[in-house]
Amino acid sequence: MTLDERYFDIGRLDRLSYGETFVHRLDPRAKVLATAFFIVTVVSFPPFEVAALVPFFLFPVLLITLGAIPARFVLRKILFVSPFALFIGVFNPILDTRTVAVVAGWPLSAGWLSFLSILLKFVLTTGAALLLVATTSFPGVCHALRRLGFPALFVSQLLFLYRYLFVLMEEAMRIVRAHDLRSFGGRGMGVGVHARLLGILFLRTVDRAERVYRAMLSRGFQGDVPTLKRFRMGGRDWAFLVTTAVFLGVFRAFPVTEGIGRLAEGWFR
Repeated sequence: MTLDERYFDIGRLDRLSYGETFVHRLDPRAKVLATAFFIVTVVSFPPFEVAALVPFFLFPVLLITLGAIPARFVLRKILFVSPFALFIGVFNPILDTRTVAVVAGWPLSAGWLSFLSILLKFVLTTGAALLLVATTSFPGVCHALRRLGFPALFVSQLLFLYRYLFVLMEEAMRIVRAHDLRSFGGRGMGVGVHARLLGILFLRTVDRAERVYRAMLSRGFQGDVPTLKRFRMGGRDWAFLVTTAVFLGVFRAFPVTEGIGRLAEGWFR
């Protein structure tokens, strides 16, 4: 993937948030709170729990379906950052070899269970966060956090960090294009050249950030990023939030998968 393609791929999450589906029209605060409840509930499970996490896939699946979000795009984003989760849990099967179950005649160690639990939690939480941005936009999430009482400095820094990614990519594209136009056949791309290009990129981005900050100060910036759009929690927003909280509570408090397994076993006898 070229640098230009990566730039447009980063902004695709925000472009998906321009949809007009039921999920897109929900108040951003309701979606932020529902996602926070979901993440906290998933993370609260014990380290060796695997089967009880499966019903929680219903939440991202519903968001993908109702929000018309491309599932392949979300899965590709999750796979891109999956090495972090793999690095965290890859040593568990080696360090914890206690046999805790036997599946189809094969002994299953506690290390493998904890490793699978880490992967499931990672997929669920990362997918929920990506879907939140894809149905709300990152600025919308930041404004929702501000309305929920988060400090203005924290929200502003979070928003500027996201905007700075695009500034960084734009400057990088300019530098790479300038180098390609001045090189013949892609020559001169050694380690030393890459180091100099990174130095130039750093200086340019710092200079542009300072110019942007001065422009913001001249326009009355005082540490908070206002928005012209006013949010209001309506009946459907509260219904979405309460319904999500109820189902999360049921999935957390009761062994849903165990009950489904027993019911299926009774049917097939």
